[in-house]
Amino acid sequence: MKKLSKLIQSIRHLFTILCGAILFFIRPRLMLNHQKKWAPFVQWDYAHRGLHDNLWGVPENSLPAFQAAVDKGYGIELDVHLTADNELVVHHDDTLYRMCHVERDIKDMTLKEIRQYTLLGTEEKIPTLQEVLELVGGRVPLLIELKTESHTCDRLCRILSKTMRSYSGNYILESFNPLALRWFRKNEPQILRGQLSCNFFKEKPHCDLVLFMITVLGSNFLSRPDFISYKYTDYKNPSVRINCRLFQARLALWTINTIDAYDAVRNSADLIIFEGIEP
Repeated sequence: MKKLSKLIQSIRHLFTILCGAILFFIRPRLMLNHQKKWAPFVQWDYAHRGLHDNLWGVPENSLPAFQAAVDKGYGIELDVHLTADNELVVHHDDTLYRMCHVERDIKDMTLKEIRQYTLLGTEEKIPTLQEVLELVGGRVPLLIELKTESHTCDRLCRILSKTMRSYSGNYILESFNPLALRWFRKNEPQILRGQLSCNFFKEKPHCDLVLFMITVLGSNFLSRPDFISYKYTDYKNPSVRINCRLFQARLALWTINTIDAYDAVRNSADLIIFEGIEP
């Protein structure tokens, strides 16, 4: 009986250590003045890549799409890449193929080269982040996604940080790359930042360790994000629930593309990122 009792006690001890380790890895930032910091952002729905319609001449991540979102009173979600000559441009994909029908990578092109091409046969070109900031002018909040690889991460973050210092509007940051969020944790801790994620086991059958850690929010120990930005079809997993319920992290859900889906999740999320509908 004594041996059994010791065994049970050891198992309990190991279980406690395991639970503590899991909570350490997935924990977000624990923040004071939580409500005050989030007040400018939580009353908005965010138009994914602007209020666009790729089939009807308003391309995603274009100035007309952002103007339409401002006119309708929506927040804006947008994507930022770094060019070969260290300019920040607003575009989702790593390449120009889908939107400009050119098989070239943004990271290998200068801004001048990128400006040679237009979006989906329109007259619109890929805008710089500075052009978007001037257009929006603080009228609606921005949710900026950092598109970065590990070797360009610090450079993009430094340039973005410098660019945003002259912007007086409200904005928050998000990224799939926890190293980008870690940079802002260390250098600009006052900026709210979010860990983007989804169930990568669905997206990529051969999910590697890095994607596994991002799926279960195990990379939070690097970035200590203020919010979780999760794919809305996947958000009911234990790691997301622990972050939101136990640690009171805010939750953004993406990308809601039907009114039924919007109605189903709007009371579960602090921020909703939508596309193809107008809530």
